[in-house]
Amino acid sequence: MLSSKSSTFIQSIRNFKDLRKSVVVSRSFVHATQALQVPPTIIPSENADPAMKTYKYWNREEYARKGRYDYLIKVSPESIVKEAKILNLSDPDDEANEPLFDRLPFGASILETGTKLTDFDDILNNQQPNVVFVSPSCPMARKQLPLVLARFPTIEWVHVRSAGIDFVVSDELSQLPVTVTNAKGQFSSSLAEYAMMACSYFAKDLPRLLRQKRSKNWEKYDVEELRGKTLGIVGYGDIGRACAKLAHNYGMKIIALRRNPKLSAQDPYCSVVYGTDKKSLNQLMSESDYIVCSAPSTVETRGMVNADAFKAVKENAVFINLGRGPVIDEEALVEALKNGRLKGAALDVFSEEPLPSTNELWDLENVLISPHNMDQTATFMHEATEFFVFENLPRFICGKDLLNPVNPSLGY
Repeated sequence: MLSSKSSTFIQSIRNFKDLRKSVVVSRSFVHATQALQVPPTIIPSENADPAMKTYKYWNREEYARKGRYDYLIKVSPESIVKEAKILNLSDPDDEANEPLFDRLPFGASILETGTKLTDFDDILNNQQPNVVFVSPSCPMARKQLPLVLARFPTIEWVHVRSAGIDFVVSDELSQLPVTVTNAKGQFSSSLAEYAMMACSYFAKDLPRLLRQKRSKNWEKYDVEELRGKTLGIVGYGDIGRACAKLAHNYGMKIIALRRNPKLSAQDPYCSVVYGTDKKSLNQLMSESDYIVCSAPSTVETRGMVNADAFKAVKENAVFINLGRGPVIDEEALVEALKNGRLKGAALDVFSEEPLPSTNELWDLENVLISPHNMDQTATFMHEATEFFVFENLPRFICGKDLLNPVNPSLGY
């Protein structure tokens, strides 16, 4: 038995079909529509994993067919397979969610917005929500999301408006039969720019330049080139590949570490790709002049870069963390910075955030600290919402494969 809202929706599509039958459609328009309706082919970018037959991960700079299904719905509403009835698990005042309320594609609707299960009490069972959009602005998302999913078993898909899903991962979520996607590929370029800035910061000794400027001291000194240096990347996902692409243009040698090295066997940037065992990590640390850690925070990666890894590190290396703080043993990092094993570190993420004023890292002159904001452009979260609205949501409505699938059990 269909609800009145669903009946109205279906009737509007039928009316549109009847109207189109009475219109003479040009041959070019027909050809264009037919071209859109062929089975989807996701064109791999040069950053794609070559071993994957179909690359299902988004990158805003390189994805070849942006907004394809959003356009298909507009010109051919009969392409709609199902409605998207969305529960928005976010702060109602989250300005970055603006596209959810005035730019949704035809066939999608927001049933309710809230940060806890009780905010959705007015949703009736016959409304059958099938999508949850989760924002980092929901303060207890890890606890609330499983409750929402248990209350509404019709939900098929959860989309997380960030690249990291650690704020929603739980044992309960990993056991539920629901598809989870994220905003991977939306933040990689700005973080890669930060990584290269951090490399240059130490290669050109910017702290010395600033000191000399303050003291009005004209004193020349030797600087280092990045060309010919080795960049080691711990966690070779979309962010890691974006760093490798820029470093490659600088003339750096790239070595990387990832859970499945075979996926990057033919990567155009990497000379070597290691696995994630301790021996491989220590090998990467010993070979790298600059180390970028872009690994997610999971059960497997927490504390991964530990005292043994820092003991193995190449003398005078620079360590850059732009992934997640808990991946690093901060005490071991501080020790390596103090004893001179590391030349320096650039840190955008920390085990505890905000970083307490009592943390020793604040007092080390060879540490560059940023407050977890090196991907925070003025529009970065708005763009992440737009990815959901214009890319994945139309795919769901048209019954197509979703981009950026993640495994809640693995945490990425």
